[in-house]
Amino acid sequence: MGALRDLPSQNRKNDKVVIPIIIVLSVLVPVAVALLIVFPDFFKLEMGIDRATLPAFHAILNGLTAVLLIAGLYFIMNKNIAAHRVVMMAAFGLSAVFLVSYVISKLNADPIPYGGEGSLRYVYFFILISHILLSVPVLPLAMFSIYRGWTQEYEKHRKVVRYTFPIWLYVAVTGVLVYLFMQPYY
Repeated sequence: MGALRDLPSQNRKNDKVVIPIIIVLSVLVPVAVALLIVFPDFFKLEMGIDRATLPAFHAILNGLTAVLLIAGLYFIMNKNIAAHRVVMMAAFGLSAVFLVSYVISKLNADPIPYGGEGSLRYVYFFILISHILLSVPVLPLAMFSIYRGWTQEYEKHRKVVRYTFPIWLYVAVTGVLVYLFMQPYY
């Protein structure tokens, strides 16, 4: 009983450490990715990775993440908290693997331009730009969501997840769509 009473006090102590870490990562990761995109030649490393394999791998990671996010929604709606935690941590893990792999792909290969024409080109760029813009807040939102759930601050968790879930799901699904649009050009 005493441990439960101390939980809010312990959470405040943890917040002083965890929240700054989340903020720092939320700034550093998008800045690093932006630098890789803006200055590809400066950060170029030849790692001998086949440029055709990573985009498909990224699409698989994004697709699996989307499936896990939907499974997480299903589990929490059915009050299966243990299964919800497992699939949400797996979704975050896949997203982390995607991020590392994406950075490796940017270090290893030149960007490939989209070759589509006509109205499909506008659809592609709308999806791509919205995907990129919404991918930036996914990291802090996901980390705050996981942290608040892990510390059993369920009301704060629910408030963050209202934004996290649809944005993260959109980014995962549009990641697959970007691959499908680009697949003929790899």
